[in-house]
Amino acid sequence: MTAYLSGGKLLLAIVALAMGGVGIGVTEFAMMGLLQEGAADLQVSYAQMGLMISAYAIGVVVGAPVLTALAAKIPRKRAVQLLILFFTLANLSSFFAADYNAMLVTRFVAGLPHGAYFGLAGVLAGSLVPATMRGRAIAWVMLGLSVANVAGVPLVTRLGQEYGWRSMFLVVTVIGVLTAVLITLFVPWRKSEAGASIRRELTALKSAQVWLAMLTGIVGFGGFFAVYSYISPTLTEEAKLPIELVPLALALYGLGMVVGSLAGGRLADWSIFGAIKLSSVFMVATMLIFAVVTSWVIPTMIMVFVMGAVGSLLIPALQTLLMDSAPHAQSLAASLNHSALNVANALGAALGAAVIAAGYGFRAPSVVGAGLAALGLLIAWITQIRAKKVGLLVGREAMEAREQARTR
Repeated sequence: MTAYLSGGKLLLAIVALAMGGVGIGVTEFAMMGLLQEGAADLQVSYAQMGLMISAYAIGVVVGAPVLTALAAKIPRKRAVQLLILFFTLANLSSFFAADYNAMLVTRFVAGLPHGAYFGLAGVLAGSLVPATMRGRAIAWVMLGLSVANVAGVPLVTRLGQEYGWRSMFLVVTVIGVLTAVLITLFVPWRKSEAGASIRRELTALKSAQVWLAMLTGIVGFGGFFAVYSYISPTLTEEAKLPIELVPLALALYGLGMVVGSLAGGRLADWSIFGAIKLSSVFMVATMLIFAVVTSWVIPTMIMVFVMGAVGSLLIPALQTLLMDSAPHAQSLAASLNHSALNVANALGAALGAAVIAAGYGFRAPSVVGAGLAALGLLIAWITQIRAKKVGLLVGREAMEAREQARTR
């Protein structure tokens, strides 16, 4: 019988796992806030710096299934320790990258452990609590991304403006080392699942339901990244926000993520598909309103907060849906959430660059984003219909069924 954690022990274990999310969030999102500084240092265009974001995202897409499958037989605590150390060393290599091409390579490498870490950390966190709290446990780990955007990204953005944008990689290195120490001290061991193997984990890729869930995230979240990838020049060029206040806007986005993550965890425990569809509807509205108000500073700043909240609503439900879509390969399925979100990242950054380069301005990505979110809502509806058709249990029903099976 699995022993669950509570009180202070649970808090320390969750904080340790979430700290990895802080480092990952800083290295992923601070790049967007330092787009102009990085372009000046490397002597490249904004579009080329956008490819830096895409290189990291592609690393996540490739690394999530590969590294998760390779870690199938490793106890999950040891696996997340190894992944965060890999992540730390890769970010340190970015600090020393000699030129643009070398930086592209190191950003790709730094992205490799991202999805595998979140996938395994989410599954590990879910094993620490009862079935009725699984969505919240996953959301608490993802809260590290929110904390990164509230405090880490604005701080690192300001440091980058003052001391050079590469300083962000040193900060991430320190966070990575701290995470490894905290996991060692406070996260309990969980045995590898009986029969775990690379082959069994890869069975997740055979599930049509997994691919539909991934497509929901790719399309629905792609619009968000079409806007957020270019948030710094959008704020300075359209809303005329002074560049030194960009970190404040990023902090507002992070606060929105905190609200959205906490609400998203509860929504996921209530209804997986309900949370996904509600998030999609909110995303469409948010993108359209953002496109309208971008000329005015205060409404734009409010919508940056709302964007962070709405985007984060989706993530816990999507990750839980993927895990339940492949019940015998949950680690790989969970990591595929981050593959999906980073395909969305690459797709959104590319589409945003395309409409900006075509001369439509920094408002245009918001309109593209609204269209993608609407399409994501349609795919979520199709995914739900198919789940009912094949008798797939998701959310609390799936966890309760597995608990009953273990106690027989």
